[in-house]
Amino acid sequence: MTIPLDIVFLGLSLRSSWGNGHATTYRALIEALEAEGHRVLFLERDVPWYAQHQDAAGELPGTLALYDGLESLQDAHRAAVEQADLVVVGSYVPDGIAVGEWAQRTARGVVAFYDIDTPVTVARLEQGGCDYLHPRLIPGYDLYLSFSGGPLLRTLTGRYGAPLALPFYCSADVRRYYHEPLKRVYDLGYMGTYSDDRQPVLQRLLLDPAHDWPGGRFAVAGPQYPESIAWPENVERIEHLGPAEHRAFYNRQRFTLNVTRADMVAAGWSPSVRLFEAAACATPIVSDRWPGIETLFEPGREILLADTPAQVLACLREMPHEERVAMGRRARSRVLSEHTAAHRAYALARYFDRAVQNRTDRCRTERTRPGQEPPVRQPEEVS
Repeated sequence: MTIPLDIVFLGLSLRSSWGNGHATTYRALIEALEAEGHRVLFLERDVPWYAQHQDAAGELPGTLALYDGLESLQDAHRAAVEQADLVVVGSYVPDGIAVGEWAQRTARGVVAFYDIDTPVTVARLEQGGCDYLHPRLIPGYDLYLSFSGGPLLRTLTGRYGAPLALPFYCSADVRRYYHEPLKRVYDLGYMGTYSDDRQPVLQRLLLDPAHDWPGGRFAVAGPQYPESIAWPENVERIEHLGPAEHRAFYNRQRFTLNVTRADMVAAGWSPSVRLFEAAACATPIVSDRWPGIETLFEPGREILLADTPAQVLACLREMPHEERVAMGRRARSRVLSEHTAAHRAYALARYFDRAVQNRTDRCRTERTRPGQEPPVRQPEEVS
């Protein structure tokens, strides 16, 4: 039986999914944690962009509290952070370095860093330009929850001194993402915020196929695309879809496209939340290729990998209906068995136990070294 924990998240956003994949990830995880009896408080910086682009309030799990800046965070929420069993600081949090320093000084329980952007974070650390995480903070996080698995975990522990770095992939909320027998409006669709590094892949795997197949039906949903992009006439542009509209969008596609950020392709083992959500809807996925994807879905059986416009068009135009449907169902089965929010909530509780044991072991090791005292937080640091 899981012992209920008091958990505090300091994350980018819970209330708005505009321009980020963090909100839906946090919501699914928090709902699953609450279903297991854990108590969750989410602290979010009150940023104008997210204030102006809020999703429906009824979609928000846990307890949400907004703060204006570091001073108000410290004044209003010191006690909650100090007393929590687990404090989780997320990537891309405004003033994330200062927030992390304060959390490490203040919390008496386990302090974790939840990196929903691990390959991007590591690339920025190596370039000296990460504004939400400094290398000196990493050894002070008891637990590094990594969006990515694979070799990056060894980089975090070996090069940056993370005491415990573990894979913590995004997941699908299967209560919201499932198959519906809707009319197929699009042959291929894509949902994602614009980014410079994804755009060439989107061009090659969706816009070029749309140009080459005028009779096909395509869609691109997501904000922040430049007006300079020349969209083929058979590509429908959708500025934004709220989370409540995602399931219907996937279920209206014969195939959906997954495109991965360049840093995540280079690192490998970095699935996006959209990958799991589309699979949960039993929508067949055409994806770009990167190391580790075969550990999540079986290529050719649960997912299709493509490198060229011709390969995409072959999938869209030549795969028999029965085979397409079966592939979508197999991908959904994989999600249900390995990649739900409930799986992640269970893993987080187990990771918490490991972090507690790891910290205890480290203290014991320090005590055995002659002339050294074990590392403890000083009273003034947790007042």
